[in-house]
Amino acid sequence: MVLPALSKKALWTVASSTLSFIFLILAMLLGDSRPAYTLPIHKVTAIPAFARKYGLPCSACHEAWPKLNNFGMRFRDNGYQLMNDRDSPIWQNPSYWPVAMRITPYWHRESADHVPVDTIPGNGTSGTSEITMTSHGFDLSGLDLWTAGTLYKNISFSLLPSSDENASFHFENAFVRFDNIFGSSWLNFKFGKFELNNLISEKRFLFLSAQGGLYQVYHFATFEENNAALSGVNPLNPGFGIGDNQLGIELMGHNDNSYTRYSVALLSSNDGNVDIPNRTYDTYLTFDQAFSAGRLGVQRVGAFAYIGLRPTYGYTSGGTLIPGEGLGNKGFYRAGFTGDWYAGKFDFQTVFMHGWDNAYLGTVTPANQPLPAGGQAPTWNGGFVETHYTVNPKWILLNRYEIVRVSRQAFASDARNLGDLDTYSFGSRYYPIMYSRAGLALHAEYAITKSQATGPLGEDVWASSLFIGFDFDF
Repeated sequence: MVLPALSKKALWTVASSTLSFIFLILAMLLGDSRPAYTLPIHKVTAIPAFARKYGLPCSACHEAWPKLNNFGMRFRDNGYQLMNDRDSPIWQNPSYWPVAMRITPYWHRESADHVPVDTIPGNGTSGTSEITMTSHGFDLSGLDLWTAGTLYKNISFSLLPSSDENASFHFENAFVRFDNIFGSSWLNFKFGKFELNNLISEKRFLFLSAQGGLYQVYHFATFEENNAALSGVNPLNPGFGIGDNQLGIELMGHNDNSYTRYSVALLSSNDGNVDIPNRTYDTYLTFDQAFSAGRLGVQRVGAFAYIGLRPTYGYTSGGTLIPGEGLGNKGFYRAGFTGDWYAGKFDFQTVFMHGWDNAYLGTVTPANQPLPAGGQAPTWNGGFVETHYTVNPKWILLNRYEIVRVSRQAFASDARNLGDLDTYSFGSRYYPIMYSRAGLALHAEYAITKSQATGPLGEDVWASSLFIGFDFDF
């Protein structure tokens, strides 16, 4: 398929949008002094090869690439099938190859305040000081190289080798799925590494910056656990994130129009990391229900629960921990509710989540030792409201407010608000190109996070990201 040439009007729209975003960057560079630490860009996925295979526009499955609409959700639930003769590879044109590539060249600015440093060069100051660190420049995201489809009718697959910006590859997902077992859409079995069946997906959302490019509540850990992870206190515990792809099996089902959906997954307790053969398993349960609200569109509500175990100590050999030999396993869980709401050009995504960690996990204490004085099981509540406004089929405006509040700290002596988070994200995606062969989005975003009482002297720490880039796939 040959792409049609862009009209002068389209070219002018792209150019004027680019200039507008450049002026936005300059304005924020000159006027913004809020800060932020650097995180790796979060990658999301979409595959135009499906549109090429079936001869459909990308808008058939996506509201705004890569976010799925209800038809796209049904297509995915059916195992990347339309349930016709074109599903099976034996009926496909031999020249068709279901591969998509995605990368984002971008410019960004990162800033963070209350960063402890040992010395300040040039002024003779010695000892620990606090500074605001800011950096900016041109950069590249990692690369997604995704192939997915059907091996045979009702046997589907996905394989996503993904690299960081230095071309160090890993497998973001790799699974085989047996669809419509016994002819029933209620029985679909998946085996491998895959995204959890989240109604509000972190892999298909529309934010890309270091601060806005993840759902904080999906990955939240208490201040004590974060510090332990950074210092490598318990390398047997790989952490946890509902937004992370996991290794395991999943039984998933849905009705014909995917209005009613459920999933049950049994997962290795290693947060999707390979070669960490922990001897315990986690369970993830989801259910969501859609209903038509007339002119407002299809609304969805859902619930989820993740129940797991993590080791607190292990065997050693020569003073070194033996991988995969974690002991003293203690439990944790995350549970919550989700919603996907539509009202004309607006749609709203809502998430509420409650988290609990066993006291031994929260205080990072081996289970063969007594808890330290004041140690207790931490709990917290969090969630967000994310709003999208579709100006027209090629332009969408984004914002999200996210909050996490710790209701009980790991130590009774810790500050009540230690580690509480507030994140504000704003963005715009403009699509000058969206064809079955390729997609291009001009993406601009600003996000800022406040982490309460986590500075060296107990101050609130502000972290911000400014991002502009060309997100494209082929």
